[in-house]
Amino acid sequence: MGGLSMDQAFVQSPEHRPKPTVIEATGIPVIDLSPLAAGDAAGVDALAAEVAAASRDWGFFVVVGHGVPAEAVARAAEAQRALFALPAESKAAVRRSEAAPLGYYESEHTKNVRDWKEVFDLVPREPPPPAAEADGELVLENKWPQDLPGFREALEEYAKAMEELAFKLLELIARSLNLKPDRLFGFFKDQTTFLRLNHYPPCPSPDLALGVGRHKDAGALTILYQDDVGGLDVRRRSDGEWVRVKPVPNSFIINVGDLIQVWSNDRYESAEHRVSVNSAKERFSMPYFFNPASYTMVEPLEELVTEENPSRYNAYNWGDFFSTRKNSNFKKLDVENIQTAHFKKALAA
Repeated sequence: MGGLSMDQAFVQSPEHRPKPTVIEATGIPVIDLSPLAAGDAAGVDALAAEVAAASRDWGFFVVVGHGVPAEAVARAAEAQRALFALPAESKAAVRRSEAAPLGYYESEHTKNVRDWKEVFDLVPREPPPPAAEADGELVLENKWPQDLPGFREALEEYAKAMEELAFKLLELIARSLNLKPDRLFGFFKDQTTFLRLNHYPPCPSPDLALGVGRHKDAGALTILYQDDVGGLDVRRRSDGEWVRVKPVPNSFIINVGDLIQVWSNDRYESAEHRVSVNSAKERFSMPYFFNPASYTMVEPLEELVTEENPSRYNAYNWGDFFSTRKNSNFKKLDVENIQTAHFKKALAA
């Protein structure tokens, strides 16, 4: 893909193209999670209040003091670079297919426009195979490249550290909504969580293409590691402007996903974001998408639904939603991809 001139499939319609000058975001909440490890009760309450404000006002925040070992991050980042440096035929050997959607891929579409990137997806926990092969059932089996010693171990170690962090964040989200700390844990017993490795090569026309088009994350939480090149843009709530999230060393960016928006009955809102590319430098990132069991019925939590604040969503099945969304990433559709907003109730004003 790096050698191609601009193929029209990558070109965004004029209103979605990145502006030539980028506004750097200011005021993004940076939350230090170290009170969690210290077991400091007052500190944890203060953290929950910070998470509440960030989830309400921004839909995402940056965490430091998170306890993820720097060596685990470095090993995963090194494994990622090694994977994308492999020759094309080695990458093709672990290419994903519609029936088996894990592995390497280089022509993903977001909002029906091709993204300027190549990816590799894996699941930290392979679900047990279905008892009977249902029609259209996705096979979630990892494809490990043969010629990369240590690759699997590095990513399994990283995914384990991500899961620990995800549960800490889930607890803070629950506390921030005045729920029991473990209120959301049950949804994640049989996860559909996946880890993605992203590589954005230099792009000859960064004014026309995007690494990932504008979108919201459909799952519960996304924990993003990004290198120091930068390119993540978020749509600012206050004025609708796209602003750049500057990389903070030793941090992760946490996106509140659509599921948290639904569970919270719109107290929190997921953030719309995209990835810009540049013509000079390649960029790497690793998002960990923390997703519940496929049998989860998603609807506002009963504790947060009252007569004054009725449920704003119709219940939907996460597994059906997730597989529909995954399949549509393979091809250009004639309609907009399935969105959480499609389940919103038309409430009387």
